[in-house]
Amino acid sequence: MCGITGWIDWRKDLSGYSVILETMTRTLTHRGPDATGVWISRYCALGHTRLSVIDPENGAQPMVRTAGGYPYTIVYNGELYNAPELRRQLTERNHTFQTTCDTEVLLLSYIEWGRSCVERFNGIFALAIWDDREQSLFLARDRLGVKPLFYVHQNDMLLFGSEPKAILAHPDFPAEVDAEGLAEVFAIGPARTPGHGIFRHMAELKPGHWMEFTRSGLAKRAYWQLESKPHEDDLETTAAHIGDLLRDAAVRQLVSDVPLCTMLSGGVDSSALTALAARQFASDNRGRLHTFSVNYVDNDKHFQANAFQPNADAPWIARMSDFLGTRHHEILFDTPDLVESLYASVYARDTPGMADVDGSLYLFCQEIKKHATVSVSGEAADEIFGGYPWFHRKEMLSAGTFPWSLAIGTRVGLLAPDLTAWMQPEHYVQRRYQEAIQEVPRLPGETPQQNRMREMSYLSITRFMPTLLDRKDRMSMACGLEVRVPFCDHRLVEYVWNIPWEMKMTGNQEKGILRKALAGVLPEDVLYRKKSPYPKTHNPNYLTAVRHHLLDILQDSSSPLLPLIDRERVGAMAKADATELYTPWFGQLMSGPQMFAYLIQVDAWLRKYKVSIR
Repeated sequence: MCGITGWIDWRKDLSGYSVILETMTRTLTHRGPDATGVWISRYCALGHTRLSVIDPENGAQPMVRTAGGYPYTIVYNGELYNAPELRRQLTERNHTFQTTCDTEVLLLSYIEWGRSCVERFNGIFALAIWDDREQSLFLARDRLGVKPLFYVHQNDMLLFGSEPKAILAHPDFPAEVDAEGLAEVFAIGPARTPGHGIFRHMAELKPGHWMEFTRSGLAKRAYWQLESKPHEDDLETTAAHIGDLLRDAAVRQLVSDVPLCTMLSGGVDSSALTALAARQFASDNRGRLHTFSVNYVDNDKHFQANAFQPNADAPWIARMSDFLGTRHHEILFDTPDLVESLYASVYARDTPGMADVDGSLYLFCQEIKKHATVSVSGEAADEIFGGYPWFHRKEMLSAGTFPWSLAIGTRVGLLAPDLTAWMQPEHYVQRRYQEAIQEVPRLPGETPQQNRMREMSYLSITRFMPTLLDRKDRMSMACGLEVRVPFCDHRLVEYVWNIPWEMKMTGNQEKGILRKALAGVLPEDVLYRKKSPYPKTHNPNYLTAVRHHLLDILQDSSSPLLPLIDRERVGAMAKADATELYTPWFGQLMSGPQMFAYLIQVDAWLRKYKVSIR
């Protein structure tokens, strides 16, 4: 895993601007602490920071290979899980390899197959290739958007980077936000509309897309999207095929030349991947698998079961670690740690995020990094298999908006009236929701309920899942840790997408078909444990801390947050001790304490990035 950045400009000789490229590249050092490289020609400048995982000795970037007398140069962030198969195909086509790393496979694939090469890739990636013969830059992003890629296109110039901070380091691109960007922060956030970069004039290359920049301009194409078609396999065949796909994805993603571990919560998803990893480790004589979990000081005293978090994780983690014989590490955080992490996680994400849910993951990854360079995580199973409450609750199914963000009225009520009038947040959310609904690939003949469940799956995969994938990438890479997500294997996603909802709910339980596919892999009690989300602190000290911190900001006349909010209403909410503080306003975890923390993050973001509002 790595960080990539670059600059194309048809009006300048970029060989005289190496200092700017080096500055842009340095902002991504956390993503690649092992090595840094830059490459500059007249019109193209590329930067790369490397986290060495495969072939540490020979995989330096930017990487240059020559074909037909012309050089091709790549910078790449990600992992290619079918590199061995592609290497064989390319060797058969008379290509020769100088390394064993997947970067070279990607570059030679482009030289052999051109833009269509991305259709052959199984992996997570964001890449840029300068084609000297065509005088063009080719950029592409993986199908599910696991790896980030942002860009700015202005006239004859293109800037790009793994993270916005790389682009913001360019002197010609100040940190500005307009009404739409603020609507993303205050109404959509901490989610983000696909393709939106928050900062004015900044965009994101959408998942499953490639882009090409030439003297003629910028061209973008989708090379992958979900397709709806009848599911013809019976229940037993379906469960068996899911099991085969998941095993294959998991085994492919265990390849590493550096220490690898898993994140273990005791839920079905992480337990399944840990079980598959433990088996493979034993088969390969790789020793005991290390597993990691996160917990919080005094959570055992203050945890109270509710509909969103039905039980605590700790006993289930111990159950799975003992069952598999892993070497388990419990990472424990206290309230001061979480409050402090709010700031580091803002810089990691370049925008306000999931408050302490982000911050705790950042701290968690910091600790894992002390023992491993690669981790495996169960991200995305709930979106793909239908595990979230909004797949099952009538009021959420019929809400007519993004079901993980139902409290838009409460959120808008905290904003300054003139800001609300300017950005029209409720209208903005509804417009974005309708855009998403119109994208859904329909299947003729489905009942209204089946159609609605397809819509919910599409919303979850294309609108909610990217939030969690971005969170996982940005928090982990901020610590120089690579996290792999086998449930995002596109073959698995494509197959499960078309499984009828009734079959997904086999046994009348959420993710029932996944549980059936994992029979024999997990103990029965773990296999049928009710879903519980990523853990958060239940210590009342956290609410007290963020409440006082927000009240301090409200008293700071220099705070850039104050002109954007209804100061009296926010102050009243911060002083209140009401039960609605514990009703989620985003996802399953973000309630009153996280609202206070989110506003703290907005304030920190505006200050740190010196954001101008235009």
